[in-house]
Amino acid sequence: MGSNSDLPTMKDAAEILKNFGVPYEVTIVSAHRTPERMYSFASSAKERGIQVIIAGVGGAAHLPGMVASLTPLPVIGVPIKTSSLSGVDSLLSIVQMPKGIPVATIAIGNAALLAVRMLAVGDADLWDRGIKYQDEMKDTVLVKATKLETEGWERYLNQ
Repeated sequence: MGSNSDLPTMKDAAEILKNFGVPYEVTIVSAHRTPERMYSFASSAKERGIQVIIAGVGGAAHLPGMVASLTPLPVIGVPIKTSSLSGVDSLLSIVQMPKGIPVATIAIGNAALLAVRMLAVGDADLWDRGIKYQDEMKDTVLVKATKLETEGWERYLNQ
């Protein structure tokens, strides 16, 4: 994260990774206030066993692109809602990477799930857990659809 204020949003990614049994680390790395730390973090990530980096940031949101310029690992940028421009500034900053600096930009709640899918390509057990997660989401929707169709929308909303 670029700041500790990003943690309330990024905790969801940590929870998903934890639920899938994927090892992770959470820290603060500011591209602007701690550039040396950012450089060290990004350039040593692979040696520390990191396979995918999720960089959640608000404001100027330079962290994902700067990290992607320092490592060949996949980087997922998560725009965080800001007080001044509601996160639009973060989103636009992350999606405007120059040629040769790829950063995946994804909805806030899906960054960890994308990381899990990336990792699952080489991990059969993780792949199976991802399939199970998708099946559980499907089953949840089907139960809700059946309930709505059986009870009608008015009763469904009043419960």
